[in-house]
Amino acid sequence: MTTTQSEHRHAPTRFVILLTPGYWAMTFAMAVETLRVANRMAGEEIFETVVCAEDGVAVRDSLGAEFPIDHGLEEVGRDDTIVICTGAELQKACTPAVLQWLRRGARQGAALAGLTTGAWVMAEAGLLDGMRATLHWEHRSSFAERFPEVELSEYTYVLGNRRYSTAGGTSVIDLMLHLVSELEGPELANLVVDQLMYTNIRVLQHSARVQVAERIGMRHPKLAEILALMETNLEEPLRPGDLAATVNISTRQLERLFRRYLSSTPKKYYTDLRLQRAQHLLLQTNLSVTEVAMASGFNAASHFSRLFRQRYGMSPHKLRGEAHEG
Repeated sequence: MTTTQSEHRHAPTRFVILLTPGYWAMTFAMAVETLRVANRMAGEEIFETVVCAEDGVAVRDSLGAEFPIDHGLEEVGRDDTIVICTGAELQKACTPAVLQWLRRGARQGAALAGLTTGAWVMAEAGLLDGMRATLHWEHRSSFAERFPEVELSEYTYVLGNRRYSTAGGTSVIDLMLHLVSELEGPELANLVVDQLMYTNIRVLQHSARVQVAERIGMRHPKLAEILALMETNLEEPLRPGDLAATVNISTRQLERLFRRYLSSTPKKYYTDLRLQRAQHLLLQTNLSVTEVAMASGFNAASHFSRLFRQRYGMSPHKLRGEAHEG
């Protein structure tokens, strides 16, 4: 028995976990394991987890495995928390049945938590209008284009008005620990932290945005600053001279940095970033090819299509067509 255990005060708080096709296994495991450890440390089942999927049919996760499903999209109550576990296949996640179920749950007063990319489904259901949210960095540009009415936060997890969201990775644990603390007190949450060897519960000030420089292991401060400038100026690209001047180096020094650390030129690297953004927009939004080109900093659709075909081996129209067929 731990110091947090007391007489049973109420029925277990229920977490209804929605799994959608291709959901990230790590995201699901971190959420469920945090609640399991909390129950263990409390010495009783204070949190109940119910796993559901559309039609009550198991779906494959990112590793190709299937987790047993408890039931389909059944009714939830005001004291429940719906936890949305998704992956990269957001079109498959946003089915009419799922969106209707989430809206119905919100009307009943249930809390909603979108993990990693789950905020996309919440936004598609119209449940984040005028609110703040976060999600995985890879989908941020597309999300901003698709849902301008939602304030996209840089934080690793976002709280407020019974709407929660995370940017993925270990921020899922951060959010679940926050909910444990909120529902059962910080003492239990800290015991869970110890069991998970998680050091502590990270505060909200950690940025959700993982800069390019960090993702590829760069530590050169000026290069990191330049790459950050590129990432935040994709729709209206900056000229190499302007990039160099911003960090107080010459254009020649800029070229040398890119050759040394990235085996590329500033122009080619910048173009690749913009083409990656275009690819995400084509797969994750309903913007036309011309609109995608403009949103990715290409003024001429024909020029954009030619570069896109060179980079991905197919035209923008063909990529979108194959994605819809899949």
